[in-house]
Amino acid sequence: MSDIEKWRKLDVWLKAHKLVVEVYRITEIFPNHELYCLVSQIRRAAISIVANIVEGTKRQTSKDRVHFYVMSDTSLEELKYYFILSYNLHYIDLQKASLLTEKARTVGRMLNGLIKCQ
Repeated sequence: MSDIEKWRKLDVWLKAHKLVVEVYRITEIFPNHELYCLVSQIRRAAISIVANIVEGTKRQTSKDRVHFYVMSDTSLEELKYYFILSYNLHYIDLQKASLLTEKARTVGRMLNGLIKCQ
């Protein structure tokens, strides 16, 4: 693995990537009328988490890296809201919403650690 892909070595990237894959899987069962609304929004928020981690690793200054990691964290908060909404709309059950939220919180703690290390 080259230095160009050093983000792949980050545990936070791996956890966030797994969360994105899980989001894609759960949203496959959402109603078709949500495809261009909630499904699109929830997937974009999840992808944004990982994409901002990747982009942050390529930034040269600590300030720039932190900026992207904070953007990742804000997308994570957005995603947690979508889990609540998905539960309230009965697209996922409470157990799945809770599990996804806990995984998101884990990623959030890891992101905060990454931010503090900069």
